[in-house]
Order: sequence, then structure tokens, then C-alpha cells
Amino acid sequence: MQKNTIVVFTLFFLTQLVIAQDHPAYTLYNQKGKKVKYEKMLKQIAKSDMLFFGEYHDNPISHWLQLEVANDLYKLKGDSLFFGAEMFENGNQLVINEYLNGFYDEKKMLPEITQLWKNYKTDYKPLLDFAKENHLRFIATNIPRRYASILYKKGLSALQELSPEANKMIGADLQKYFDPTVSCYANMAKSMGGHVPPNMYNMQLAQAAKDATMAQFSVQNFKKGDLLLHFNGSYHSNYKQGIVWWIYKTNPNLEIKTITTLYESEWKEMPDENRQTIADYIVVVSDNMTKTK
Repeated sequence: MQKNTIVVFTLFFLTQLVIAQDHPAYTLYNQKGKKVKYEKMLKQIAKSDMLFFGEYHDNPISHWLQLEVANDLYKLKGDSLFFGAEMFENGNQLVINEYLNGFYDEKKMLPEITQLWKNYKTDYKPLLDFAKENHLRFIATNIPRRYASILYKKGLSALQELSPEANKMIGADLQKYFDPTVSCYANMAKSMGGHVPPNMYNMQLAQAAKDATMAQFSVQNFKKGDLLLHFNGSYHSNYKQGIVWWIYKTNPNLEIKTITTLYESEWKEMPDENRQTIADYIVVVSDNMTKTK
């Protein structure tokens, strides 16, 4: 009787242990689709020139890991680490620099920044404040929204209408290299099936303008020995398209790594070929993960 009791208790304990361990916050995979340790990923990233961390904007694990990666890369790279972000338009750089340098507090900064994202306080303020606390650069890389809107409405001809000052805020290589057949832009049309709107070219152009601008501001603030940690929506760096494609057009020798975020259902359904090309590292999170706002 005592032996049976021990067996039952052991089985119950093991069952509870399995249940308790069956809810990891995330699983990290490498380009081969194999699980990889965070520490190993970090050491490999530290050897690169740039890291583009593709997030789901409303996913808390993405944002938590971005801050963890920032903290751990700072321990490895010191002040050669700097940040860039899609979430801040480059026209706000002066205000951001003044805030980072302690000229005024955040209450003064917030009204001065245009088009601040709604989830700034929960998801991007910690990154900006980390840069401030450690005296690191934080680059606003995105195109001002008004210029992306003008390109969407008028096409490339808008570049001739805008002032030289305005053109400095838009990726300089846009007119030279924009190609709507590049996968990330072509897929925009494919996703619409047989309902491609007549202004599809301009829609693709506006998207490319964001990528080209983020690429330009990433490169022009980079010098040899630096490590850029850039925060952006995963769409902007998946498959080393988007921002990375634009950087490689003019700087093919830079060592660039990417991280992307996927839900479990997306990962399970993804063909092996896509798993091996979507990013260097994949953060897979639960489908029922809570969302930020």
C-alpha cells in the first residue's frame, strides 16, 4: 500500500512539474530553426555592426527583450553601442538630443515631439531612458509622416516640389533605387489578390520611403567599431528586406544581424525555407500573449 502511495505521489508531482514548465514566455530559434541560448545569440550579435530588432508593436515580450538586449549589449560594447528607432521621426532629433543631455525633463520633451506613438510610455520610454542614463546616442530614423503622406499622394515627383531641407529628411537613395518588384513591396500588391488599387505604386513608394530613410539615418550615424541596435516593426527587416535591403545597396560590407518576432501558430505553419531566411534569430511567443496599447 505504501509503495503504491509513493508511486501515485511521484506521478502527481511530475505531472505538476510538467504543467508548471509548459508556459515559457518565449522560445528563441536560430536561422537553422533550432533552439538557441540567449547568451550565444548575444555574443554573436556583439560581433556585428548593426542589429535590427523586428517587433510586433503590441507584443510585450518584444519590448521586454529589446530592453534586455540593450542592457546586455551595453555590458559588452559600452559606449560604442547606440540606438535607432522607427518610432521617432528624424525631425525630432534635436528635441531627443536635448532630453538625453538633460536640458529639460520629459514633461518638456513630450509636447515638443510630433507624432509620438500611443504606446511610448510603456514600450519606448524605457529604451530612451536607458540611453539617457548611460549617455548613449538614440537616433530618430523614421521619415516625418507628412512626407510619406505626400509621396503617397503625388509619387516621386513630390521630391522635386519639396524644399532641400525637407529632402534631407527623406532617404536620399529613394529615387535612384526604388523598385516595386522587390519582394517586400511586391508582396503588398500580392496580399490584395485581385483588388490591387490604382495607386498601388505610390503605396509601395511610401513604404519604401520609410525603409530608405531609416537606412540612411542608420548609416550616417554609424562609424567603424559601433554597434547599432535598431528597433522597428518586423516587416521592415524580415528576410533582410526593407531597411536592410536599402543599407546593402550602398554598404554591402556591413555585418548586419536581425531578430524577428513570430507567434507560435505562424512559426508552426511556416515552411522550412522561410524559417531559414526570415531572420538570424526568431523570438516565438504564445498566440494568446497579452497586448500593449
